[in-house]
Amino acid sequence: MLSGMRLIGWLWWVWALYWLVSALRIKAIERRESLGSRLAHLVPLAVGGGLIAWASPAWRALAWRFWLPAPAPYWIGVALVIAGLAFAIWARVHLGGNWSGTVTVKQGHELIRSGPYALVRHPIYTGLITALLGTSIASGTVHAAIGLAIIAVSLVYKSRREEEFMRETFPGEYQRYSAQVPALIPLVRPSRPASH
Repeated sequence: MLSGMRLIGWLWWVWALYWLVSALRIKAIERRESLGSRLAHLVPLAVGGGLIAWASPAWRALAWRFWLPAPAPYWIGVALVIAGLAFAIWARVHLGGNWSGTVTVKQGHELIRSGPYALVRHPIYTGLITALLGTSIASGTVHAAIGLAIIAVSLVYKSRREEEFMRETFPGEYQRYSAQVPALIPLVRPSRPASH
């Protein structure tokens, strides 16, 4: 099924193309995270992505497999990739011009609570982690699992930075939203938001 990873690669390319095109229609930035904060999540994202995409790692332990290539894990993985990327795109459509690849506050920023934002506070990350989980299941390799873990930790870090910005931009309102809607996993009771 490794040659079948091409289908998953194409799904990611289609998603990336949509992401780039939709980035042309965003609002101007009013406030941005520091370069150090940005690198703290971008570097792990790049490392994790490289590990997942690495077809033939030089270190043999990274190429170990959790299971042999088979149709069941492959197609489960494909289904998760499709579901995750679709969820991320749905979230991006709802976020509209408020989206940014970095932690920012936009001019005229709005607190979006509709669509996927009624299910989780960070649906783009939920979708990406789901799609990466699918990619890792289809791959079945240690390097893909490590890449997934690194990216998940990086996105959790980034989501916490975003929440700091949102609490400052929407005082009170964002705390109420956080108390009602979970951060990343739908249908899980939200933890109490930190008071600042």
